[in-house]
Amino acid sequence: MNTNREIHLVTRPAGEPRPENFDLVTTALPDLAEGQVLVRNSWMSVDPYMLDRMREAESYLPPFQLGAPMEGSAIGQVVASRSADIPVGATVAHFLGWREYAVVDDAAVTVADLSLAPEQAWLGALGTTGLTAYAALTQVAPVREGDVVFVSAAAGAVGSIAGQLARKLGAARVIGSAGGPRKTRKLVADFGYDAAIDYRAGSLAGHLAAAAPGGIDVYVDHVGGDHLVAAIDALRHGGRIAMVGAISSYYANEPVPGPGNLFALAAKDATLRGMLINSYFHLFPEWIGKAAGWLADGSLRTELTVAEGIEQAPAAFLDMMHGGNVGKMLVKLSD
Repeated sequence: MNTNREIHLVTRPAGEPRPENFDLVTTALPDLAEGQVLVRNSWMSVDPYMLDRMREAESYLPPFQLGAPMEGSAIGQVVASRSADIPVGATVAHFLGWREYAVVDDAAVTVADLSLAPEQAWLGALGTTGLTAYAALTQVAPVREGDVVFVSAAAGAVGSIAGQLARKLGAARVIGSAGGPRKTRKLVADFGYDAAIDYRAGSLAGHLAAAAPGGIDVYVDHVGGDHLVAAIDALRHGGRIAMVGAISSYYANEPVPGPGNLFALAAKDATLRGMLINSYFHLFPEWIGKAAGWLADGSLRTELTVAEGIEQAPAAFLDMMHGGNVGKMLVKLSD
């Protein structure tokens, strides 16, 4: 346990990231200081926001440093401890993924209760993934009884939870978009959607009009671009949009123009509100209390796409950015 394998960012991507931007590096593990724990990571998450951190420009999180290990959500078992609060054997979630072992300050870990759900769920439904769906649909663009809800990237990590949650919050009809027939079938069969749109097959706006002929009340946006334009056109008076992501512009090297129909929001007395999940961490206890019960009784269904081994983490990230996942994309690091 003297060495560690880590994924370092070695060059910044110009547009789309490539395998050569990453390197697998073996390093020496430092000694623990007082108040620190050594975690053997068992699972780590790869997420779209990480692309922003690979670039030089400041975002809401600082950029990754070149020649240093990347960061992200992870969970694992404490194998050594100099903390009075976190014992050896505890399972903890933290933010030092992209490595097999992590030396973490005890204040920066959260002990996971495995009686509620298995380890991987704490990076998905019980982690920031589930919390994002919950905050979007209760705080940012609240669902009201009888609403028609539209979700883009609906087969992804957040979208696969958002459709089911919208139904639990009282939506009368839930519509999702995804790429390809396999994903659209899963939206209806597994993730609580009433209708599924394959955005690769014909006119997105036409499909949305057919699925919601009376318009929509809530849109959870993970895509931007043509999805946002279509949603604004379909929005009813007093509609709400939660801007969670903008996959369509992630690889752009220059600022992307906004939708040409943006002023329609004024005529519809509608709202478009961005969200950062950091602003909603106070809702974690409330969300976990609800979601753990739904997972246990089977009324909240989740799916994982799993890559095996730290060396596969960059490929898992690239695959996720190209829509290769259904549900949450995770990397399994150890048993």
